[in-house]
Amino acid sequence: MRTVHIVLNAHLDPVWLWPWTAGVDECLNTCYTMCNTLDRHPDIIFTRGEAWVYEQVRRHDPALFKRIVKHIRAGRWSVVGGWWIQPDCNLPGAENFRRQIALGRAWFKRRLGLFPRIGYNVDSFGHSAALPDIMAAHGQDSYVFMRPMAHEADLPARVFRWRGRPGGKIVNTFRIAHGYCTVTPPTLEHVEGSLADLPAGVTHTMCFLGVGDHGGGPNEPIIQWVRENQDAIPGARLVFSSPEKFFRALAPQVKHLPLVTGELQMHAIGCYTAHRPVKLGVRRAENLLAQAEAALAAARPAERKAAAPTLAAAWESLCFNSFHDTLGGSCTPSAARAADDQLAGVKAAAETLLSESFRRRAHAQPLDPRQRMVIANYTVEKFGDFVEHEPWLEWTQWKPDWCLLDERNRPVPHQIIEPETLMPDTTRVLFPLDLAPGRLRTVRIARNLTGKSAPLKGATPNFALALHAAGAGTLTAGRGDSCPLPELRLIEDHSDTWSHGIDRFAGPQRDHAHWDEPELVETGPLRHLWRVTGRIGDSRLCADWRRYRGGEFYELRLRVNWHEHHRLLRLSWSPGAAITSREDGISGGGLPRASDGRELPLRDRTLLKLANGQRAGIVAPEVFAVSGDEREVHLTLLRSCPFAHHDPKVLPAKLEHYAWVDQGEHVFFLRFFPAGKVTARELDRHALHLQQKPVIADVTRGMPHRPFKEDPDWPR
Repeated sequence: MRTVHIVLNAHLDPVWLWPWTAGVDECLNTCYTMCNTLDRHPDIIFTRGEAWVYEQVRRHDPALFKRIVKHIRAGRWSVVGGWWIQPDCNLPGAENFRRQIALGRAWFKRRLGLFPRIGYNVDSFGHSAALPDIMAAHGQDSYVFMRPMAHEADLPARVFRWRGRPGGKIVNTFRIAHGYCTVTPPTLEHVEGSLADLPAGVTHTMCFLGVGDHGGGPNEPIIQWVRENQDAIPGARLVFSSPEKFFRALAPQVKHLPLVTGELQMHAIGCYTAHRPVKLGVRRAENLLAQAEAALAAARPAERKAAAPTLAAAWESLCFNSFHDTLGGSCTPSAARAADDQLAGVKAAAETLLSESFRRRAHAQPLDPRQRMVIANYTVEKFGDFVEHEPWLEWTQWKPDWCLLDERNRPVPHQIIEPETLMPDTTRVLFPLDLAPGRLRTVRIARNLTGKSAPLKGATPNFALALHAAGAGTLTAGRGDSCPLPELRLIEDHSDTWSHGIDRFAGPQRDHAHWDEPELVETGPLRHLWRVTGRIGDSRLCADWRRYRGGEFYELRLRVNWHEHHRLLRLSWSPGAAITSREDGISGGGLPRASDGRELPLRDRTLLKLANGQRAGIVAPEVFAVSGDEREVHLTLLRSCPFAHHDPKVLPAKLEHYAWVDQGEHVFFLRFFPAGKVTARELDRHALHLQQKPVIADVTRGMPHRPFKEDPDWPR
């Protein structure tokens, strides 16, 4: 006899086709309804997850929260998940995932005296290989998901043991059949789906029933239907249950479960590229919070204590806005704007904490008669790269006989580059920096009284940019090494916001980049820069190609003024030899993948293994999707679709009144490493320091006086 554990639940998207405030309303509505339903039916169990949901009830309706606690203690209300929210399970960083669980665990322990050991992300669009290790580290040994569904990914069984990497931690995992909710009356076919694909020797499964998405839960017809059909399937019995009871019953049969290794993909590939601002907001907030916490780690205990409430609130907001329909870009335009606003608040709070902690140290440095830049590295890796900064020079332009000196009065190589402003008296300076984690350095502005130049290390930065037909070209270093120029292509894409039903973007190419003549903008000792402008479709392009002294990479700063509909912008690069495999960045590391054309989520970088035994790589921390074949790797930079368009909705002929995703200006920073010996660790280091750059303060404390404009005796 097989047991079908009927899980009565109310899936609730706090943000989707409604704003987050409507999600609060539905938390209250659903929980009130379910308390009444449990009071009427003493034999049923209700299942509900996410600490954020319970916190809304606690804040808005304390009496209702007490009723929920009573049902939990009576074993009638099952708490699952234990996370703050059901996030997107591909794009957040490893620390974001850890905080999702840590915040949830702290909340449930403090408010309910329990912590669920069952991870529960039934609506997320795919699941990173990083998750099993992260869950296991936080005491979770089981997992429930639904996507990818059976038609999207072939798995050996409905219930299996899952690990992200060989030798990694294992969690017992269940894939929901058909759906986590029933918007139409339940059927025996719906229940029978949960019995399909069970491993031999496993006699327990779960079937999920309940009105869902905008709250709800099991209604009276659902409860009555289960009672009437508890023995309607030969060889099976339906029982009111919960995920907790299911996994407890499964425990003796775990030995029969097959082992699955790797990520669980794919569903909704369009969500890796829809609404770029929220993805950038989450990514930048993660990095600012990491730097703020690193800075505070070296601060006085009182300072850390004062910052703790702000940090906690920032992480709660960041985790909430990592929700799968928010971070996936599949909510409404107004809901997306609210998320952008909230993430801006997280970034502002993190930046304030970082600035305060750093400047307490920077301005406590010993007095110095020269103007200086105090610089800190708040990352876990040694910084060894170039820094750009615009020191305030009292309306004075940088003079030819000025220089930079380090703490030991040794000259530091520098190059004056384009400032950010169009003012006549602003200066931007570029210089190399080596700085250990958590340490401070001081670089001072001085007169070069000796006339000697700072020593230069590494190969010259000069290179040539040659453009060919159809947007192709080559990059050639001063020593003669060359590599193909990455190409921009405009691809037709009529898929909906999620890109349901496809695993790759295979539409026809509609255009390529049309470039003007390149202009050599910088030719200094530290960096050369070629600028080329152009267009693709109805969108304008500006590409700054840079190469640094001693660097083995080409850096691209690409500005796109995007005005396309039903198109995507793809950057394709051939590294010069056939690609045999890729190792793409994911949360917390890298994952080997076949270069088979599928569109997959990307974090920070991709390492290409080539047929000639060499390796090439791309660092792309603000790009979120990758694909490719044996010839090229493709980065999907932008995709234009209407907000919240879901098949099978047929779009009207004209949509001028409606919001399209990601219109307007976008800027990308990428680094390309031609075929050679580049490693994954090196790519990760570059990605880290592009996102968590050294923090700089202008310090004039100790100077005899502030000079007038063009003071001939300054600096001394």
